Amino acid sequence: MSNEFIPSWSLLYYISEWLVRLVMLGLVIERHPPRAAMTWLLVIFFLPWPGLLLYLFIGENRLPHRRLMKRKALLTRLEVVHRRYMPHRENISSMVDQEFLPTVILAERLGYMPIMSGNKATLLAETETVIERLVEDIDAAQDHVHLLVYIFAVDETGQRIIAALERAVSRGVECRLLVDAQGSRQFLKKLSRRLIATGVKLYPALPVSLLRAWVSRIDLRNHRKILVIDGRVAYTGSQNIVNAGYGRRNLQWYDLMVRLTGPVVLELQAVFVGDWFAESDELLDGADIFPDGNCPVKGGVAVQTLPSGPLFSTENYQRLAVAALHATRRKVTITTPYFVPDEVFLEAMETVALRGVVVELIVPLHSDQILVGNAARGYYERLLKSGVTIYLFNKGLLHAKSMTIDNSLAFLGSSNFDIRSFALNFEINMIIYDDEFAASLRRQQNWYRKHSDRLLLAQWQQRPCYQRIMQNIIKLLSPLL
Repeated sequence: MSNEFIPSWSLLYYISEWLVRLVMLGLVIERHPPRAAMTWLLVIFFLPWPGLLLYLFIGENRLPHRRLMKRKALLTRLEVVHRRYMPHRENISSMVDQEFLPTVILAERLGYMPIMSGNKATLLAETETVIERLVEDIDAAQDHVHLLVYIFAVDETGQRIIAALERAVSRGVECRLLVDAQGSRQFLKKLSRRLIATGVKLYPALPVSLLRAWVSRIDLRNHRKILVIDGRVAYTGSQNIVNAGYGRRNLQWYDLMVRLTGPVVLELQAVFVGDWFAESDELLDGADIFPDGNCPVKGGVAVQTLPSGPLFSTENYQRLAVAALHATRRKVTITTPYFVPDEVFLEAMETVALRGVVVELIVPLHSDQILVGNAARGYYERLLKSGVTIYLFNKGLLHAKSMTIDNSLAFLGSSNFDIRSFALNFEINMIIYDDEFAASLRRQQNWYRKHSDRLLLAQWQQRPCYQRIMQNIIKLLSPLL
């Protein structure tokens, strides 16, 4: 009888699990900051093979090499356009208060977009008003209409915009539509052929496929909302092309958009051009796309564009928001539907509150995302103990992403104050340096506060034990959400 040892399949599987743990230990620690690394290692050590597969799909914030090369080529081609921006950034100290000069410089170094003076910025807080103004501007378009949105819904609002685009095409206007492949999957499935047949140029952004998973992270999304008409009028903010209920009968979304005219429109156009080139291979750099005549208006608003996403080497919007928090002297108010902060942003909020600044966080009472909502609640007690005031908006789902700093600085865009928006999604945000605009945004934030319940520490500490445990467990997964 042979005494040769033959390992069992269970033993081989056991050995393979430990090989996965040991290999991933070195890999994850090298490629991720400590908190994200600890979360991934926790998953991998408990579930080695499922954890490894999950990591291969969404573990690393990478893009295809082809897309990176296309970006490099785009920046070279648009250098002439970039030089046209430069005259508008002269005498920065005359555009903004001295205390905000570091913000201007930091934003330009992080996002490569200079401050632009002489713009008109109109805050829009009602979905119906935004759609009405947008349809009017599309109907007035003479050369082109560019739309980039995360969600283009198959509903009444979507049909109104489709009809406006079809009218524009019929009179010779070039219409280009870029929608996120995941956020607008029903639209692409049901209406893309109709639009293409009428002459609208349409592409899905970041299409999802198993093949793409081997060359890039599969859950990267284009979350931007950019709408540019003739290179002279632009919209951006949090609103998608969808009814205010986002398909929910009993829950209304509350969004914020800004309508812009002036030189800064060319910056938003440049961001659209980059995303369009990445998906279509069509480079838009003619005089019709970046028209002359967007001259600064005397007494206009100084605005700066900050695109963010995996193409940037750092989490640039997070860096700017943290710097703005630390520069706050009196009061900061943040509104966001999804609040899953990284440690740096969380510590900044705590530090600012502890030195006596009024720090307000306004978030929805009810979230449409179960995991994200519970992860956010896992941070409330820590913030309340440091002196941050938390308000729970009770009139619907607060979807506006905004921040006001003291009296003159306003942040508004598509980015939530969470890890996913900071690190993974392609986002667009505007920094507006103007007392009147900041005051209008604060008035809207005051309206949100008026329709909110203030969360008290003693009240929050009395929540059921099972909720506390569940929230803290889900909070551990924050870097993965």
